[in-house]
Amino acid sequence: MLLVLGNKNYSSWSLRPWLAMKVLGVPFEERYIALYRPESKQAIVRDSPSGKVPCLIDGETHVWESLAILEYLAETHGELWPEKRDARAWARSICAEMHAGFAGLRQHMSMNVRKSLPGKGRTPESLADVGRIVSIWSECRARHAAAGPFLFGRFSAADAMYAPVVLRFRTYAVELPEACRAYAEFMLALPAMQDWIEAAHRETETIEKFELYD
Repeated sequence: MLLVLGNKNYSSWSLRPWLAMKVLGVPFEERYIALYRPESKQAIVRDSPSGKVPCLIDGETHVWESLAILEYLAETHGELWPEKRDARAWARSICAEMHAGFAGLRQHMSMNVRKSLPGKGRTPESLADVGRIVSIWSECRARHAAAGPFLFGRFSAADAMYAPVVLRFRTYAVELPEACRAYAEFMLALPAMQDWIEAAHRETETIEKFELYD
């Protein structure tokens, strides 16, 4: 498999399938494309019809959009959705909510792994999104803490979808209740997350539109 992805410092969408594949132990290669350059769109569209990253290439099959890639991985490698139907429905719902929503958080607390920006980005819109995410995480952990440290006990697509939020909360030093803080700290300690963070720090590219508070 080949995963086409963007800058690890900024590309939250790229992190999601990358992390899932690392945690599941799926072997793959990476094709890196620097984003928001004049040549970026043309380079991406060769693999991804949407002109956006990430895109997973498995032989003749091309899958784009993070959530679609996670569904494909669940079909080909399993173990990405909770076993029980009600938990699976809940997981799919919160993944779809993340895929489609949280515009305030995206706008005012964009992913920037290399930066430390405590206190920045706290607008009414972003704080409302933070509150909703805290509610989601708290409910998941209250229901599934006995089964393991991830949102649904064991690692699932939901953890992959919310992994960029963990990094955002780290960058902006968002205050979290105990259960949510423990979950975020556990996610940050994952070897795959540490690898992503280290790779982001090795990058030298800067995308001005995401450098919000310089």
